[in-house]
Amino acid sequence: MGTLYMVATPIGNLEDITLRAIRVLKEAAVIACEDSRVTRTLLNKYEIKTPVITYHQHSSGSDILKRLRQGDDVALVTDAGTPGIQDPGGKLAREAIEAGIKIVPIPGASAAVTALSAAGVNADAFYFLGFLPKKQGRQTLFSEMAGLDVPVIIYESPMRVSKTLKDIEQYLGNRQIVIARELTKKFEEIKEGSVVELIDKFGRQKPKGEFVLIIMPAV
Repeated sequence: MGTLYMVATPIGNLEDITLRAIRVLKEAAVIACEDSRVTRTLLNKYEIKTPVITYHQHSSGSDILKRLRQGDDVALVTDAGTPGIQDPGGKLAREAIEAGIKIVPIPGASAAVTALSAAGVNADAFYFLGFLPKKQGRQTLFSEMAGLDVPVIIYESPMRVSKTLKDIEQYLGNRQIVIARELTKKFEEIKEGSVVELIDKFGRQKPKGEFVLIIMPAV
């Protein structure tokens, strides 16, 4: 059988990739990715000629598992960051485990950890929620957050970040928050403020870029 490699890729700056990841991407029989246009930008930079196939949330993993059973090594990547974190890679990994296929993680960038490293907060423990549900279960999650005494990390899109900040104010009060956006890119911004201050900021300034929000515990 082949090996399924879970290969972390940059979240922005294309130089944020390990030598091991480049080698594995070159040596694999095929690279499975979410969006081939995004992945080819990375592959072209490092002159990686490995064939690419798509694997996303609506895909079946059957073709990939077939290749693995036939002895092909497959490198799975996400559009940005570590496969399986807020993307469908975890489903494929579970199917591979159940099929007795070896999985090897190739570590690298993660937006949550990148934001935490520069936030200046106690990160001995934290609670990661990724993208919140848009409707069902959303209020329940905010209720759970209210009782936590560790930082809570969520991801948010620029289109919804203002609404999420208002929900935080409604359900959690005027918490301190670190927002990190455009991480590792030219217009990277990491800023701390109260929810009220950040609501005002993005009321005057259109939010741009993907966001990581680190919500501080209540004082």
